[in-house]
Amino acid sequence: MTKYILNSGNAKYYPEKEKASIKETLLGLGDDVKVLYCFFSQPREDWETKYEKYKKGFLRAADKNVRLTFKLAFPDTFEDQVKSSDVIWIAGGDDHLIKYWLEKFDVPKIWDGKIVAASSAGSNALASSFWTCDWRECMKGFGVLPIKFIAHFDSSYGKEDPRGEIDWQTGFSELEKYGDTSLPVHALKEGDFVVFEK
Repeated sequence: MTKYILNSGNAKYYPEKEKASIKETLLGLGDDVKVLYCFFSQPREDWETKYEKYKKGFLRAADKNVRLTFKLAFPDTFEDQVKSSDVIWIAGGDDHLIKYWLEKFDVPKIWDGKIVAASSAGSNALASSFWTCDWRECMKGFGVLPIKFIAHFDSSYGKEDPRGEIDWQTGFSELEKYGDTSLPVHALKEGDFVVFEK
C-alpha cells in the first residue's frame, strides 16, 4: 500500500497547516525516518538551496523525537534512492519539468509501499488531470490517482501576472469538463492537503 499526501502548495506560509501535513507524512513510520527530497520540478541550479531550506522547515515542524535523515534526489540515482527511503517528497515548481523527469521512471511502481508527499506541481503530476495556474489550462498527469487537481485554489497566486488575476472558478469549470468527467476535482486552498492510499 502506497500512501499519497497531496498538498496544494505554499504550506510554508501556513505553519499550522505545514505542521499537520508533516505529521501526516510521518504517521506510523516510527522514530527513524529517511526522507528523499525531489526537486525535479525546479531549475537544476536551485536544487541544493531549496533542499537546505525545505529540510529546515521539515525539522521545525516534525516531532523532535523522530530522527530524520534527508537526501537530495538525482535522476541518475533516483531508483536506488527511493528504495532506501521511507518518504519521497516531490516539490512544486514547473509542471512540464516534473513530468519530463518522472516519465523516465516506472511511476508509480518505483515507490510502491512508500509515503509519497507532493506539493503543487508535484501533486498535479500524480493526478489524472489538473488545471495549472501557471499555464491557465488543463493538462494530463500520470494518472497515479483517479482524481483531478487544482493547486493554490482561490489564492492570490500570480496576482502580479501581466495576464491579470486568475479566474479560479473558470479553471474549476474547465477541469470538471476535461477528460474523464466522472473523476472528482480536488481544488485545495494553499497549505491544505488530501490523503489517499493505493
